[in-house]
Order: sequence, then C-alpha cells, then structure tokens
Amino acid sequence: MKLGWLPRAAIVLIAPVLSMVAAAQSGAPAGQLNIPENIHFVGKQDPGIRKATAIVNGEVITGSDVDHRLALVIASSNQQPAPEELERVRAQVLRNLIDETLQIQAAAQEDITVPNSDVDAYYQRIAGGFRRTPEAFSAYLRSVGSSDRSLKRQIRGELAWERLKRRRIDPFVNVGDDEVQAVIARLNASRGASEFRVAEIFMSATPETLAQVQANAANIVQQIRGGANFQAYARQFSEASTAALGGDLGWVRAEQLPDELAAIVQQMPVGAISEPIPIPGGVSIVALADKRQILVSDPRDAQLSLIQMSVALPAGSTRAQAEARGQQLATATQAMGGCGRAAATAQTIGAEVVVNDQVRVRDLPPLLQQMLLGLSVGQATQPFGSPERLSVLVLCGRDDPPPATAPDAGAIATQIEEERVNRRALRFLRDLRRDAVVDYR
Repeated sequence: MKLGWLPRAAIVLIAPVLSMVAAAQSGAPAGQLNIPENIHFVGKQDPGIRKATAIVNGEVITGSDVDHRLALVIASSNQQPAPEELERVRAQVLRNLIDETLQIQAAAQEDITVPNSDVDAYYQRIAGGFRRTPEAFSAYLRSVGSSDRSLKRQIRGELAWERLKRRRIDPFVNVGDDEVQAVIARLNASRGASEFRVAEIFMSATPETLAQVQANAANIVQQIRGGANFQAYARQFSEASTAALGGDLGWVRAEQLPDELAAIVQQMPVGAISEPIPIPGGVSIVALADKRQILVSDPRDAQLSLIQMSVALPAGSTRAQAEARGQQLATATQAMGGCGRAAATAQTIGAEVVVNDQVRVRDLPPLLQQMLLGLSVGQATQPFGSPERLSVLVLCGRDDPPPATAPDAGAIATQIEEERVNRRALRFLRDLRRDAVVDYR
C-alpha cells in the first residue's frame, strides 16, 4: 500500500516506451530481446520459488518487514485473501519494499533526509482519518499483525521520494505558454464533450506473463467488487506513478486514454469497476468515479438545503410492516406543505429530524441525485433506508452552480508539469531497479 496524501498527480498514460531509453543510458545495446520460442531451463532451480526476504544494495528487508506490510495490506482491504492469492500478495509486498528501499537510498545519496517530526505529522493525519489518536492507531496496527514502524517507514519512503523528485526532476521540467494556450484552445473546442473521473490499477506484463497477470488482475477485481477498497489495492499493486494517489488519473477525456481504456470507460456507469483490460505493456483495471461535460455547469454541483426525516422500525418488522410505515412517512411529508411544518409533522408521526444546508448533489448516491434534481422546493423523496430505519429527504432550497468559466492557465501548466515529472520519476525508478544489487534469501 502506498500513501495517497501527497499532491495530486496529473494524468499519466501508461505505455511501454522506456526500455530503449534505459538501455541507451546504461550503455547496453537497444533492440529486441532474443528469446527462443521453445525454452529449456538449465540446472535445478525452480523458477516458481518466491524468496521471502532480500538484501537491497546491502540493506536487509527482513521477514518481519514483509509480514507487517502484508498485514497492513490485508487490513486495508478488509478481506482475508485465499491461500494462493496470499502468496501473490506477499510477493508484491516484497517488490514494493524493494522499490521503497531503493527510493530511500537514492534520496540519501542526495543528502535528503526526512525528519522524524515530518513522519510523525503524517502518521497523525493518517490516524485522524481512522478517528484514532496516534497511540490508539498504533495499538490497532499491532492488533492486525502490523506495526507503526512499518507504516512510518512507508511514509518516510514516500516523503523521501517526493523530495528527491523535486530536487532531481522538477527543476528541469518547463512548460511553455504556447503549450498551455494550446491546451486551452483544445478545451474550448471540446466544450460540452464528456469528461471522466477515472482511477486505474496498471500491472505490467510481457507476452509470456500476460496470462498470469490477467489472472492476478481478475482476483483483484473480484476482491474490489466484494467490498475491498480500490484505492488501497491501487497503492499496493499498481505500477503506474499514480499508485501513491490510489490510482487517481483525475478528469480525463476519452481521447486522452489508450484506445482500449477509452472504449470501456465511455460505456461504464458511474461507480463501476471494469474487468481486466489488456493494453500495450500490461493490464489495467479502471474505476469510473464520475463524469461531466467540459466547460458546462453541472447541475450536480448545486448546493441543497435538506431536511432528513427518519423513523425507526421495530426489530423483527416484516416487509409489509416496513412498507406500511414507509407509506405513512411518504404521505405525511408530501402533505406537510414545505419545510416550515417539518418539526410539527415529525412530532405527529414520531420521526427524527436532521437539517443540513450544505449538501452538494454529487456527494449523494446516484439514485438520490436524480430524484432530488427533479424535485421542487418543499417536495420530498420516496422513502429509503434499511431494515432498521426509513428516511425521506425534503428539499428546502437549492443554489445552482455558477456558469462555467474559462480554463485556468495556471492549473493547466501545473497539470502538464506534474505529468512530466511523474513520467521522469518512473524512468528514474526503473534505472534504480536495473542498477541495484538485490540478493534474495
């Protein structure tokens, strides 16, 4: 699992284009690999054996390091993998720890250090996201078989890598005004076209490994559709530079995506997870978080003033009883004549009232979004809820979004710059892997 609390990366389209550059930098001849179709292994080593630990340029990754990080991955996914899947996850964890070690070592060579205070501050933010104090969060990590030391090492690796990128890569990346203006022109020309908020898990593959990688990706899709967290799996398994952001590609148009992904994304409903998609260089899994039209105000950005009226259902209520109670709630709210009588109506039917004047339409479930956008002030939704409680939302007011404005040149320049930085960082990491001395134990 990589961390996603760092600045949002720009769109990164994955393609297998860096091998020739890496070969040229290393002094090795560039060209096609000479691999026979009929392979015969020499010796007795079993290529299926996965070593448990490694020494990376003299630095030891212990079995405990792997176990603690593996426990963190399992806890974040909220599911216990099957035994065969667990071995694949363990192998991925070891690869991630090797990359993390290489990143920390590269930063140290540039005299980049990450103070403990910075690591502790990030750790506190993560603990706050779990609504725990740092001490309570440390106890939680121990309870799931991990440790605060493992997570803090991961934080240190992410921070060191970001600072190394700022020193070695950022100063050499420039974006011209003509490039920004070209993007603005394309956006204006695309006004009204569809745009998609996409997240991706990319796993590299060769023709020889494609079947195995697809099988691994299919297992990941199954886990996510079963309730596992997409962002957590992206941080752990994705080989794209957006892994640290939970795979988030941001808002993209179909033509900015590889053809294989574009064809799928345009057909997906919001909230859907794709099947594994073979693309040049590997396999991708995409999630569609949202979609909108370019430079057109989206009604879902409207801010609503809502009253939620809820009634509890007694334990053991039958479906008929729940429907009768829901009908009573619907009849009362439809007849109450607006939000001014909500309190009195709620008292009459024994309902609880919650008022919220700052609800964006797009932050609500899709079914409620469509229903609320069709309501007039004073009207209520159909009853919805669970076996324990039924609710309606009453629309008390609506502030529509302002008209769409022209693209922001500064934001576009930043996006282009981040894209280039992340592509160079991926190339840099591949160089580190190629030059590393890794001894598996």
